Amino acid sequence: MESGPAIFAGVVFALFGSGLLVWTVARVRHGEPVAHGVNPVASATLASLASLIALALGTWCFTRV
Repeated sequence: MESGPAIFAGVVFALFGSGLLVWTVARVRHGEPVAHGVNPVASATLASLASLIALALGTWCFTRV
């Protein structure tokens, strides 16, 4: 029963990270801004970094099961 929270957290982090990464790639490919009023390169880099961190946290949670 102790693995339940780790599985839930891993799924949440994995879904958030993959969704953010897909959204960021789609915005960059269409040439649209990732965040309004911010440097396009900086916002795409920060969003990509956040998504990779979330995916890494999800992977870490799954290894704790």
